[in-house]
Amino acid sequence: MPPSGQVELDLAAEVANWLPSGLRCVLPEDIEGEMHNLALAGHSRGGYIAFALALGLADVSLDINISALIGVDPVVGTSKNNQMEPKILNYESCSFNFSIPVTIIGTGLGNEPAFPILPQTCAPDGVSHTEIFNECKPPCSHFVTTYYGHLDVLDDDRGLIGIVEL
Repeated sequence: MPPSGQVELDLAAEVANWLPSGLRCVLPEDIEGEMHNLALAGHSRGGYIAFALALGLADVSLDINISALIGVDPVVGTSKNNQMEPKILNYESCSFNFSIPVTIIGTGLGNEPAFPILPQTCAPDGVSHTEIFNECKPPCSHFVTTYYGHLDVLDDDRGLIGIVEL
């Protein structure tokens, strides 16, 4: 079972705070991380965490500056009435108070069931890329990959799942 949204958000803040001191020891010698231009990105639930972190909703103080935010088919819950905590959507246009550029990449098929016998979708209407974009204010951009589903943005699996997806 994944951790709660708040626990995951706080862990993300701790990792982000680790970057200035810890990243250097895991990078090759000739590569240097530039913390002045840190872009935060996430897919699906990770997209929700990225937006919640940028909105300052973590219980852990964020010690770094985020210079850009990218959501790849971000999803904030299973329905309008079942958002992850802390909730980020209030369904008011331009309500996110970001002073950084934001890009949202959504999928055109993410709101359709992956398998006909399972009615649940990966990116349900009301809690996915369209609503998140509507709450962003400029500078922001929204791209939709019309004929891609929510999991199509991931690497194909060569196992059973990969065969089923064909």
